[in-house]
Amino acid sequence: MKRRVFLIGSLMAVLGAGPLAGVAVAQTVEEVATAANEIWLVLAASLVMFMQAGFALVEAGFTRAKNAANIIMKNLVDFTVGGLVYWAFGFALAYGGSSVGGWFAWGDVFLFDDPTRASEWYFQVVFAATAATIVSGAVAGRVKFVSYLIYTPFITGLIYPIVTHWVWDSRGWLNKLGYVDFAGSGVVHMLGGVAALAGVMVIGPRLGKYDEDGRPRVIAGHSLTRGALGVFILWFGWYGFNAGSTLAAVGEDIAYPAVTTTLAACAGSLGALLVAWIVVKRPDPGFALNGVLAGLVGITAGTAAVSFGAAVLIGFLAGALMVGSVMFFERVGIDDPVGAISVHGVAGLWGVIAVGVFAAGDGVTLFNQLVGAGAIVLWTFMASWLVFRIVDMLVGIRVTAEEELSGLDRSEHGIQAYPEFVFQEQLAPANGNGNGSAKVTAPTG
Repeated sequence: MKRRVFLIGSLMAVLGAGPLAGVAVAQTVEEVATAANEIWLVLAASLVMFMQAGFALVEAGFTRAKNAANIIMKNLVDFTVGGLVYWAFGFALAYGGSSVGGWFAWGDVFLFDDPTRASEWYFQVVFAATAATIVSGAVAGRVKFVSYLIYTPFITGLIYPIVTHWVWDSRGWLNKLGYVDFAGSGVVHMLGGVAALAGVMVIGPRLGKYDEDGRPRVIAGHSLTRGALGVFILWFGWYGFNAGSTLAAVGEDIAYPAVTTTLAACAGSLGALLVAWIVVKRPDPGFALNGVLAGLVGITAGTAAVSFGAAVLIGFLAGALMVGSVMFFERVGIDDPVGAISVHGVAGLWGVIAVGVFAAGDGVTLFNQLVGAGAIVLWTFMASWLVFRIVDMLVGIRVTAEEELSGLDRSEHGIQAYPEFVFQEQLAPANGNGNGSAKVTAPTG
């Protein structure tokens, strides 16, 4: 605040000595503030957009090499298709000219073409793409690309915009109730995690994930290094997610949410590391990395409202809950290769509840938070499950067993993400005498 007063005072002193004075000075200061806010919002949105790279690396690294190109393609269409759908009608359903009973907006910005709201649209579309991309990793390795292509517009164009109207539009019914979710623990992450759960329940587990007695097997991802790089990119982008949700730089404390975000991420990783160390008897890197993301998800709702100490506790518990959740879902037959349901869904639910616990007051109550969480979960699960079921009936949602075993890169896209290493073709004897040869293709990832 002191820096802002100093800046404005200095500007007025300079302008007062010249032709601009009085009203002109005030107008110039307002223009500078508007420009600064615009720059901050676009910069923050660009950080969030870069999170798509993080998601792509995390999902590809934590799954098998034979599906890496398919993962990249799904993350790409989440943004390319999702961006166009959000432009066409998603933004209008979230923030259009009139509100239909606080349930959804209507009119005014269908086929968005309003330059005065360009920064607002840009900031919102990257959030919509994030919600959609969460589903990709959970259903990795067994979904038809065309089926995923049909589903993803529904989450960016319908499911997510409806929820954002409820919560982030002042006319929305949850907003009026007093439900608080500053940057999207529930609106973005819990929504994405619940949609992922619905998809996994319709699609079923990967081949070989469970033995004949129903016990889960470990199917290791192909690159922990790529997964780790993805986590760090997501962490970096999250500062745009949380600090950017101030929606302005002038007159807002953008440093405070940056600090709570950092503390929760650190504590989330530590919480996951310690719990995993106790349960699986080793300091597991995968859990520690996902713990960072769980901590980030957990703090997102209350990042501007809770104390620094509370941020540490929220992050630590988010990481610990994530580990228990991953193990629970795996044991009940929910096969989520990257832990998206737990990282985003469960940690997101905890983040929503945490606001009611650590930031109660000024109309914020635990009851309101629970009502909001329940409404988002119910709407998202029902809508997503219905879409996945309809897609399954129309075109089929799962690839064949042969296609799954050979890898979706080859069966769905006709390419290999790692042609030198993943599919090694060699000449082998055609018969026991070694006469003749036959080409053998052996997927190794």
